[in-house]
Amino acid sequence: MSDDPLVVAPKVLLHDHLDGGLRPQTIIELADEIGYTDLPSTEAEALGWWFRDSADSGSLPRYLETFDQTLAVMQTKEGLFRVASECAQDLAKDGVVYAESRYAPEQHLRQGLTLEDVVEVVNAGFRDGEARAAEAGRPIRVTALLTAMRHAANSREIAELAVRYRDDGVAGFDIAGAEAGYPPTRHLDAFEFLRRANAHFTIHAGEAFGLPSIWEAIQWCGADRLGHGVRIVDDITIEGLPFATWLEAHRDNARALAEVDLDGVQLGRLAAYVRDCRIPLEMCPTSNLQTGAALSISLHPITLLKRLLFRVTLNTDNRLMSHTSASREATLLAEQAEWTVADLRWVTINAMKSAFIPFDQRLGIINDIIKPGYVPLLPETS
Repeated sequence: MSDDPLVVAPKVLLHDHLDGGLRPQTIIELADEIGYTDLPSTEAEALGWWFRDSADSGSLPRYLETFDQTLAVMQTKEGLFRVASECAQDLAKDGVVYAESRYAPEQHLRQGLTLEDVVEVVNAGFRDGEARAAEAGRPIRVTALLTAMRHAANSREIAELAVRYRDDGVAGFDIAGAEAGYPPTRHLDAFEFLRRANAHFTIHAGEAFGLPSIWEAIQWCGADRLGHGVRIVDDITIEGLPFATWLEAHRDNARALAEVDLDGVQLGRLAAYVRDCRIPLEMCPTSNLQTGAALSISLHPITLLKRLLFRVTLNTDNRLMSHTSASREATLLAEQAEWTVADLRWVTINAMKSAFIPFDQRLGIINDIIKPGYVPLLPETS
């Protein structure tokens, strides 16, 4: 077990894609089992670097090709079970105590599985991974978020599936995929169904597209949380300048966001609403660098939003493609953006408060696991 305090520290993930977190060796072995021969490499280290290089390439086709490779080996019960179990084990080893893992059931039907088959075998895999993690002394709870794709027409069916399984390992619903040209309002029927069923949902919004996407997700669709939401800074001015303009003028100062005088910061109506209503932001710094939504870790908007007390949470998005983990995201912010252990404790509690499980269960994890877990890591004055 690691003695790195940022690995030992209890962590919570709300935004982690199941098909973006496979072990390279698992991909190779599953591909061999099903006769899939299109992998770019059959050596684990080289395959891992291919995923990272493709995600860093700046080429959208290359980035999307990485998911073609992971999805190819997630089409059987055996493959899905193993991937889900290893997901839980890997997160637990990294100090994650609660995670919501999202995936799109409709993307796993190529070899004859039904939507119900997919959900049930993934849930079974998570339970297996939880049991193995507990045996290793790293207990974790993993729930699922069922994702519908923005460009497809299956969102109502996936929403109904999420409600059907919400007492059996599924915590909520999500939509993902390209924001531009596919607004969340195309899926109003699904969101209205979820609201009538008193079900939780999040929406990918405010990453590749800006404020209109965030506004629609909140005001038209009623999202409980925002997946990414990093572009909310487009509704913030600093010293009278739009955030992007101000940041461009200070891009050579790695401490700019840590030093900015908050008295000179002005929130627009939408940003103020998001903060006032404590709408959680599922932020993924490394992933945002790859997609161009942020300049660097040191100048990632998460630091300003944290200082302004938005309900910021820290997440991984796609661990394989971003070559990251919950601990690595925390370490990068500590090393490059002056985050303290107290800051990391704060975002962890934010995330647990925002999870899609019952209040008493959230409170129990905060009081019994997260807060005690940070006590030996914090200065006595914290």
